[in-house]
Amino acid sequence: MSLIFTIFALVFLTELISWIGKNVLLEFAWDLYSRLMMDTSYARQRQLQAELLTARKELIQTSAQDQFAKWAKLRRSVDKGIAELEKLNGELASSKTAFSVKFNTLVWVFTTGLSFFVGWWYRKAAVFYLPAGWLGPLGWWMAFPFAPKGSVSVGVWQMACRRVIKVGERTVKNILAPSEPVAVPVEIQTNSRDKE
Repeated sequence: MSLIFTIFALVFLTELISWIGKNVLLEFAWDLYSRLMMDTSYARQRQLQAELLTARKELIQTSAQDQFAKWAKLRRSVDKGIAELEKLNGELASSKTAFSVKFNTLVWVFTTGLSFFVGWWYRKAAVFYLPAGWLGPLGWWMAFPFAPKGSVSVGVWQMACRRVIKVGERTVKNILAPSEPVAVPVEIQTNSRDKE
């Protein structure tokens, strides 16, 4: 793929992630990952929750005065289940935090990091050349910082792509957004008899 399309695709990917939102993508990826890789932990969590609900219901129905031995046994069972559930919830929360750090790092590498790398690697390359004298004395700015004179540099092309994509985003949002009704002032006509 040529440099012009590679940079455009990279900028588009970055803006797409920005539109969707990193948190939305993180939650989607975490749900997918947890369903595929951590199904047993979540199954155990659901099982513990169901057992705790059953034990609590039975504990509430048992009189502490009339059936103390049974009540004490149920109480210890509920306390043990709560401790085990809290431990499992802590493990799942730490797994989600670790996944979040890895996911955010991966997103950064494939968007911002890759953009910096492409800009650095192709800093002296021309994305494309402009016709001679097209912009007059401002032509040097299009080649800023290191591209050959009369060409468009990677940095300028990235800025142009980002700007065009943002304008396109705004246009699509304006087209798809429901228009708000505009209040039109209405004059109330009164009879001359009412004024007197």
